[in-house]
Amino acid sequence: MEYRRMGKSGLQLSALSFGSWVTFARQTDDNTNERLMAQAYDAGVNFFDNAEVYSAGLSEEMMGRVLKKLNWDRSSFVLSSKAFFGWKGEGKKPNQHGLSRKHLMEACHEALERMQVEYLDLFYCHRPDKNVPIEEVVRTMNTLIQQGKIFYWGTSEWSAAEIVEAHMIAKEFGLEGPAVEQPEYNLFNRRKIEVDYDPIFRNIGMGTTIWSPLASGLLTGKYNDGIPEGSRMSLEGYEWLRDKAVVSDKLSRVKELGLFANELGVSLPTLCIAWCISNPNVTTAILGATKEIQLTENLKALEVLPLINGEVKERIDTIMGTKPTIIQN
Repeated sequence: MEYRRMGKSGLQLSALSFGSWVTFARQTDDNTNERLMAQAYDAGVNFFDNAEVYSAGLSEEMMGRVLKKLNWDRSSFVLSSKAFFGWKGEGKKPNQHGLSRKHLMEACHEALERMQVEYLDLFYCHRPDKNVPIEEVVRTMNTLIQQGKIFYWGTSEWSAAEIVEAHMIAKEFGLEGPAVEQPEYNLFNRRKIEVDYDPIFRNIGMGTTIWSPLASGLLTGKYNDGIPEGSRMSLEGYEWLRDKAVVSDKLSRVKELGLFANELGVSLPTLCIAWCISNPNVTTAILGATKEIQLTENLKALEVLPLINGEVKERIDTIMGTKPTIIQN
């Protein structure tokens, strides 16, 4: 396993990590999750990602039960949660979501209880909140750090301007700004990492824990001939994934990319994941899996990484119909 520093922080994350979005409590049970997490950990994965909203809190509860059973040394792995959406669904009250001090403090406490741990290594603001001053958010996250309940705080899907404002406020008051951003990044979604955040990487130095490196499974090729039963896009409540899959000519590009992967002698998923982590501004790519064979294959992306040279990237850009972006080292 390769380990990378999270931006300018001292924290090291495995280049491939494991997340529970969609899968936990929707597609997998405790026994499956235990096998998958143990497999990931044994392969060197040290970062496990979660959020209050995933399966309405059940995902954190499941991960908590698995962590307790596996009984790993707490200092050997990095654990995260996120707050914004709340976990009570449509019946949530006004202060049971968002980034107010009240919700952030309570969401952190609830995550600790559900996952049965004393602290979170990373705690994210899952989305920006236009109704809460960023100063309140910065101060609250620093309070949680001072209380020892979280070690680093981050953002997820914030704009570059919002991240810069948070850092400016933190600097003004001698506080810690967000150390990490969690954006979507894959061959279909590149702008934020490659363009919008470029000044942040150069001037501030944040880490990134990217989600959906396989575009919710689209880049595996399994949707080329329809939507398999039991897949993410077949699940109730994830219709938006199906909408993403059928627009424009995405599937034809996936098929052509699959042919290129065959030329290279690698699988399509490992090529796409390796492409993501070849970006020097990506700290880790979060993998999601429902089967051990699937996770085994995706972890091979590290073996494929050396193949991702300039010529291969140029060919991928041609297939995807995108222009290459200069990535700052």
